[in-house]
Amino acid sequence: MDGDDRSIARFTALSHATFHGYELSIPVFVVVWLDAFSVTAATLGLVLAAGFALVGIGGPPCGVLADRYGSKRLVLCSIGGMGLSFALIALSPNVLVLTLALIVWGAAASLYHPAGLSLISRGAEARGTVLGYHGAAGSVGTALGPSLALALLVVLDWRAVAFVFVLPALFAVALGLRIDVGEGDRPRTSDEAETVRADGGHVRSFLADSRSLLTGSFLVVFAIVMAYGIYYRGLTSFLPDVLSRLAIAEPVAVGGGTVDPAQAVYVGLLLVGVLGQYAGGRLTDRVASIERALVTTFLVLALASLAFVPAAGVGLVALAAVCAVIGFAMYVFAPMGQALIAETVPSDLHGLSYGYTYLGTFGVGAIGASLAGATLTYATWQALFALLTAVALVCAGIAGWLAIRS
Repeated sequence: MDGDDRSIARFTALSHATFHGYELSIPVFVVVWLDAFSVTAATLGLVLAAGFALVGIGGPPCGVLADRYGSKRLVLCSIGGMGLSFALIALSPNVLVLTLALIVWGAAASLYHPAGLSLISRGAEARGTVLGYHGAAGSVGTALGPSLALALLVVLDWRAVAFVFVLPALFAVALGLRIDVGEGDRPRTSDEAETVRADGGHVRSFLADSRSLLTGSFLVVFAIVMAYGIYYRGLTSFLPDVLSRLAIAEPVAVGGGTVDPAQAVYVGLLLVGVLGQYAGGRLTDRVASIERALVTTFLVLALASLAFVPAAGVGLVALAAVCAVIGFAMYVFAPMGQALIAETVPSDLHGLSYGYTYLGTFGVGAIGASLAGATLTYATWQALFALLTAVALVCAGIAGWLAIRS
């Protein structure tokens, strides 16, 4: 990578790690919130869905902003807003205010991916490699965020822990301001902006660009990311709660509290995702067909999801091994899917295309949180993993169709 690529990699890696650190620490708090607010998993699933859905719903308009005005300022606003939302979470007296706080988090988080990914896709020469580092950093954040939350919850009240989580945002914004990434994803010039206004303004341009995207090959990719988002959110939102129900190891006393070894499996799954993200990024620069690689990835994910229930009956080691495979396969998809979009969508629509991608992954995908909560409330955790297996097979089927067409 050259100097510009390294600057883009550092800036987006820091930002991506912060985003996922917040995102995946929220499920750790779920176990506490079920008791603190005396709500069912179904109710809390709807609360989570409200916040997580905004991450995706805000994607397309944020993609338009990235295409027109550049990325860095949007990324910094995203990080600062997420930090503010955790201050609001800490002050929540009831589940209604908690819902509002999570909505603030979702609105701020929605800025990140369209802006960050369009910066990489337009500004980086070694796109696949930078996407790999970007993804790996995100996975580091997904592991460190929950790890920190689990460790602090042993010795602190959950509200105090939420306040502590404001600090990473302050640090990331301060450091991000000092990194010069240039404008590889330059905003439109005044002449281009005048052309947009002459054509009827941003709304008409947005509709025209959206129509162009959703009548081509991108529509099939969009179907994959929607199904993947349901799997991803359904698994991650309540996995800590599922693990807390499994009597597979005795709790260990730490300080004034106890730690359930099963909860470490959740962090381990996310940590293995670091390898998955990196491997996915490297594969995009080496495989002959990304589409066929995705079919294999989703079939492995389906088999691992199917194996979760019997592995839980065997013991902690077997369960950890299955979760490692799930974590690896689940995160391999991210950089491969992002590179596939960059190959099939015109450069000037990358921001909008990534906006729609995260509308599918996080917006439609938020359905997974409510489905998981309802399944755990009205059925069993075994039924949840049967559902997740079916969703992974749907992803494999759509990817297979795309591979045949390509």
